[in-house]
Amino acid sequence: MDGMWYFLNIYQILNEITAYIDQHIEEKINYNDLSRIMGVSNYTMQRVFSVIVGVPLSEYIRKRKLSCAAFDLMNSSLKVIDVAIKYGYENATSFSRAFTSFHKVRPSGVTKNTRLKQFPRVIFDEDIKIKNDIEYSVVELPKLILYGKGIRTNNSEIAKDAPLFFAHILKKYKDKYGFPSYGMIAYQDETREECSHYYCLYEQKIDEFKRVIIPKSKWLKFTIFSYEAKDIQEISHQFYEEFLPSCKYSLREIPELEYYHDGITDFFIPIF
Repeated sequence: MDGMWYFLNIYQILNEITAYIDQHIEEKINYNDLSRIMGVSNYTMQRVFSVIVGVPLSEYIRKRKLSCAAFDLMNSSLKVIDVAIKYGYENATSFSRAFTSFHKVRPSGVTKNTRLKQFPRVIFDEDIKIKNDIEYSVVELPKLILYGKGIRTNNSEIAKDAPLFFAHILKKYKDKYGFPSYGMIAYQDETREECSHYYCLYEQKIDEFKRVIIPKSKWLKFTIFSYEAKDIQEISHQFYEEFLPSCKYSLREIPELEYYHDGITDFFIPIF
């Protein structure tokens, strides 16, 4: 085993980040400033925030701005265009579109009696207990060429969708192709804040399946003595909540992998 790590209080750090966002809510939030608070790269900071807070950073900021904009419209004499500019929208049209989508009412129709959504600042209990260590190893893997099928999902549904889809693939293809070798999460864009698909993948070439190439990389490996989704999810969250904010590694922008073998799941995180 290559090592153990001891951890910062990620909840205190996230509270500093959400406080910073509120203090600068009328400005364009500089992600570099948020990354410095956490002491990691922009990419890593966004991944940690998304996993622990449960919403992508960009969406969190957008919802906080729209909540504050609603308060201003209800409690001041500012015009819609003034509020739009105050919270970083280029014009009243784009602001009205975003505001209406979130609050289900046009900003021009807001009065003191209008019922509006409130998206409050996220504040964590800094006394939440965290574990003292997490065991891992650093490994290098060659380029992987895998074959499989995927299902469309999102951040709020993947904890349910992934095990159901895995069970479906196992039931349908086990007799023909055996047990899937890998699980993989795909994301919507390069920020990797919002997932889009979950895949079950095989090492053997299967013409009817999608071909997936994972480049050669260095990986952090966490061993889970189970195939159960709840056990895998527990280690994944422990990694993002406790290990990642304090470790010396930077994430590489390729998917995490779950490797299933001999009743064990190896959870692989790509790093530089």
